[in-house]
Amino acid sequence: MRKSATAAIVIALASLGLIAPTTSASAAEDNLCASRWPGRDGNVRAWVDWGCNGDQPLGVTPGDDRSWGDSAGAFQAPANIVASSVMNSGFIGGRDVVAFYYDKDYQYQNGYVCLAPGEKWADNLTDNYFYNRSGQVVNDRIGSHRWVTASECAAGSWLT
Repeated sequence: MRKSATAAIVIALASLGLIAPTTSASAAEDNLCASRWPGRDGNVRAWVDWGCNGDQPLGVTPGDDRSWGDSAGAFQAPANIVASSVMNSGFIGGRDVVAFYYDKDYQYQNGYVCLAPGEKWADNLTDNYFYNRSGQVVNDRIGSHRWVTASECAAGSWLT
């Protein structure tokens, strides 16, 4: 009975605006990602640190990249072992979702995740796991990416 009374008081105070919202580290991270948001320019980006932090993005491109661990394309080694936040500023419509793969050459059976255009960015890849690859965290493990449609992404594959 005591817990329900306390909960009722908290709800009442919150509805009156008398309880200040809490802040978290992720709110600060989102602010840096928000400040780096370029608008819809058709590109995918990644940073070495969570929160879109780092001097420069690891890469920026409107295209696909078969291997983040080679020396060709917009994303080059060591991007495949250091990416900790990603951004989708692609144009809306058609292939507007970015699929990030554990392996090079878009090997979806070995694990992938998708970033919707409405999500804009995933600021901390340490709390996301590859779909189809049990327990494998996305952080520092992106082998390739390509633009896909939302229908090409499974229900459990979305980055947040």
